[in-house]
Amino acid sequence: PPQRLHLSHSMHMSAVAPSRVLSIQSHTVHGYVGNKCAIFPLQLLGFEVDPINSVQFSNHTGYATWRGEVLQGEQLWALIEGLQANDLLHGYSHVLTGYIGSVSFLQTVIRTVEALREANPHICFSCDPVMGDNGKLYVPEALCAIYREQVVPLAAVLTPNQFEAEVLTERKIASVAEAAAACRQLHARGPHTVVITSLQLGGGGAEADADVIVMVASRQAEGGSLLQWSLTLPRLPQHFTGTGDLTSALLLAWSYRLPQPEQLAEVLERVGASLQAVLNATYRARRSEICLIQAQAELRAPQVSIRAERLPAAQEA
Repeated sequence: PPQRLHLSHSMHMSAVAPSRVLSIQSHTVHGYVGNKCAIFPLQLLGFEVDPINSVQFSNHTGYATWRGEVLQGEQLWALIEGLQANDLLHGYSHVLTGYIGSVSFLQTVIRTVEALREANPHICFSCDPVMGDNGKLYVPEALCAIYREQVVPLAAVLTPNQFEAEVLTERKIASVAEAAAACRQLHARGPHTVVITSLQLGGGGAEADADVIVMVASRQAEGGSLLQWSLTLPRLPQHFTGTGDLTSALLLAWSYRLPQPEQLAEVLERVGASLQAVLNATYRARRSEICLIQAQAELRAPQVSIRAERLPAAQEA
């Protein structure tokens, strides 16, 4: 079938000329968040990955204590200047950003994206605007306005969670329809793809269900037509860290292999299948850190059992 041939062609092209991702995210010595969540899955799926660590901590901040440092903008720019001096910036096909802990670093990320775009006008900027979750910020509040006003217009792909989408749009999201509307609002600022990576419908309304997590994906095609889907996944009775970082990396990888707007549903299904496999393995192992290594087969070749649902036209209007 044509779709299978297309995927095989993409995989073949990746083998001949691997796409290269500059991944700017957090780093922990122990555990799996940030770049520790992104690099391995991207490499499994055929990408070269060059990481820059926005922070370097002993472990993630959910532990009782941690030690380490938050990088500032001048330290990031020194690394970019080194790459530039060796004519290496033009080699990147993607830039992926995640947790950023200081205003100066985020402002320098903007400068970095502009420099990368000058070297390669076709580079894809995929932004996970990590600001907080469950109604709480875990970055300085000053970062929110910078994301909203300066970063979002630069991004091709935006992957906020529910709370972050609320911060970016300055509106509450309590239903799939409201999530779809938030995606439309974000499209209007620049990104062609918006995925709200975790929507919890627990407010007591008609859609309320504490046992599921909903993902909402939205793609604005050339000409302005809009395609939107939701994917409903079972929610396990455990708190996991790093799932947003993993989701953003998988979305980058599968969107590259399945690039057509109408293929976003299949991208969402594959990402959801891999995510569920990792979380199920973690839950079975009774671990607090996610089981990336143990679930690598499902990262490489996800077994899709849950299908995305196309949102009705009323929710896309």
